[in-house]
Amino acid sequence: MKKILVTGGLGFIGSHTVVELQNEGFEVVIIDNLSNSKIEVLQGITNITGKKPEFHPFDLLEKDKVQDFFKSNEIAGVIHFAASKAVGESVEKPLMYYENNLGSLINILNGMQAGNCNPIIFSSSCTVYGQADVLPITEDAPLKLAESPYGNTKKMSEEIINDTTKASNIQAIALRYFNPIGAHPTAEIGELPLGVPNNLIPFVTQTAAGIRPQLSVFGDDYPTPDGTAVRDYIHVVDLAKAHIAALKRLLHNENKTAMEFFNVGTGMGSSVLEVIHAFENATQQKLNYKIVGRRAGDITAAYADTALVNKELGWKTELSLEDALRDAWHWQLKQK
Repeated sequence: MKKILVTGGLGFIGSHTVVELQNEGFEVVIIDNLSNSKIEVLQGITNITGKKPEFHPFDLLEKDKVQDFFKSNEIAGVIHFAASKAVGESVEKPLMYYENNLGSLINILNGMQAGNCNPIIFSSSCTVYGQADVLPITEDAPLKLAESPYGNTKKMSEEIINDTTKASNIQAIALRYFNPIGAHPTAEIGELPLGVPNNLIPFVTQTAAGIRPQLSVFGDDYPTPDGTAVRDYIHVVDLAKAHIAALKRLLHNENKTAMEFFNVGTGMGSSVLEVIHAFENATQQKLNYKIVGRRAGDITAAYADTALVNKELGWKTELSLEDALRDAWHWQLKQK
């Protein structure tokens, strides 16, 4: 059984990927400092899979601990999620984001070299494209100046990994996600925003549950069919399975270059109003929402061209927007 390290493995996407890894027979080790996750997620993973992953609660900025970990564990591959991820916070605290997101990655890559570990899957983002000139967005689309320090750390992280693959035997795949939503269908794990949510779907479900009095729709004057911003919303379970496909590609030496990049989305855009109506249809819950002014930094539209990931990884989405919204609602109902 190959042992895979998942950093940030108790987070939203990380925990779902741990489940899929264990379902595929991999042995999983999680490192997570619990800065944006809860220890209870470990039990949720165990409840779904019947197996408790090994867990190390420390900070990846502790270089010596990272080095010791790789030297004392035979790790067959790394999936790196651990990072601060709130766009607004990154604008207010840029140095914290650069230190945490880049420093932790550098420590991981150094640790991998010290432990002769290979390969790495990197959790990247469609934010590297900014407002793309052409839709849908292909992997050949030019990378734009980031709208936030968070987005910039994703772009810089890709560059750091790419440079490392040229100077070492490390092989890598960066998965550029679009908008992950939903929860595991068992409602054992899901998205756990701390404080006021930054993302649309937790705000939708918290409004439906009465936790938030009203959902703000930021702008209805975009050049889109209904005036609201368009995004590519992908079920988190589908996204988790893309990591398994990417990992297997690298473990089987099927990659064509030392570092590859894949867009991971559904290939379809949905507007904010379409999401609201789909949620109401999927859950029979009416949403109290209000159109307000645009939010700084928001782009008009982004959705993926998935031809490359479909062909090279043999992966495609299986779950619908309604599935994701229904699963997110069931997860919300379980929260106290």
